[in-house]
Amino acid sequence: MRALTWQGRRDVRVETVPDPKLVDPTDVVIRVTSTGLCGSDLHLYEVLGPFLEPGDILGHEPMGVVEEAGPDVRTLRPGDRVVVPFNVSCGTCFMCERGLHSQCETTQVREHGKGASLFGYTKLYGQMPGGQAEYLRVPFGDTLPIKVPEGPADERFVYLSDVLPTAWQAVEYAHIPPGGSVTVLGLGPIGQMAARIALHRGAGLVVGVDLVAARLERARAAGVHTLDLKELGDGVADAVRDLTDGRGTDSVIEAVGMEAHGAPVAAAAQRLTALLPDAVAKPLMEKAGVDRLQALYTAIDLVRRGGTLSISGVYGGAADPLPMLTMFDKQLRIRMGQANVWAWVDTLLPLLNDEDPLGVEGFATHVMPLEDAPRAYRMFQAKDDGMIKTLLKPGS
Repeated sequence: MRALTWQGRRDVRVETVPDPKLVDPTDVVIRVTSTGLCGSDLHLYEVLGPFLEPGDILGHEPMGVVEEAGPDVRTLRPGDRVVVPFNVSCGTCFMCERGLHSQCETTQVREHGKGASLFGYTKLYGQMPGGQAEYLRVPFGDTLPIKVPEGPADERFVYLSDVLPTAWQAVEYAHIPPGGSVTVLGLGPIGQMAARIALHRGAGLVVGVDLVAARLERARAAGVHTLDLKELGDGVADAVRDLTDGRGTDSVIEAVGMEAHGAPVAAAAQRLTALLPDAVAKPLMEKAGVDRLQALYTAIDLVRRGGTLSISGVYGGAADPLPMLTMFDKQLRIRMGQANVWAWVDTLLPLLNDEDPLGVEGFATHVMPLEDAPRAYRMFQAKDDGMIKTLLKPGS
């Protein structure tokens, strides 16, 4: 089959690799029909190379059609249409039963002290082959894939793999009071969808902050009050307070993560870490703080006292410094973590109807063949051509 493989920093290639096979009797193999390019994939492209090996297959946002099912699979059969969550979760362990699928005890990567395995996401998270490929082996065939109906285009359902549950959880964790206010920092795919969900759930004011014109324009079109970080710079928190009687918003969703703009010292540390030999870079990343924390510091600044900070942006440093005095003094509530996909599926599926209240159909700014994936990564990294969300189509 053809699959996108990691070969080095900023070097991904579509290659011919062996087809996946059933390993356990509860496995299924799907033919991938659509697969997303995620902002987290750029962390692999740019920063997390020490935990990858040449040939690793990337991608964690696939959907497709079941091609083969193991003998113990009872709920799926060849021809069924499914979305695959990015969490590799069993659905039946202590954590999964409590809605914490990203902490699944069956697939926890204990060697590295991490939670559930993830598709296509480094040794830290199980080194499972990813979904930017023509075929994908999926374990836990009865409890992991999300069966979806025939008929509507893939774009109606594919975001159940990551974007929708991640954005929904970000809003849930933000604890926005009825009619209250929220700032979304970062208007990439997760930030865009989180802003839409916050409006759908009744937020009175949704402020979106970014520095890319295409992202700001798209958010404005969805009803978001936008602020251009490029224009405001360090004054963005004051601009938010000006909108909220001097207090700041009730909640902030930080949807940027480790590769925030600014913080030149941390940015240099990230670049240096990416260039070091793996034997040196791995312990540095696991023991030191190498993140750019500008977005997180901004979030702490502009949330009102007694407010809530919801962090969905991915961070990679183990010892990042935080302004604990400010956080304590402001009496902040903070929630964060990888999305627990299956915890939100029953809530999200009814919204994926012909009325399309969240605007999932048309959410992708680019649809490209899998063979063009290396170009898509370059474009996404450079924010070229207004690229915000890309779907890759194997076989096209």
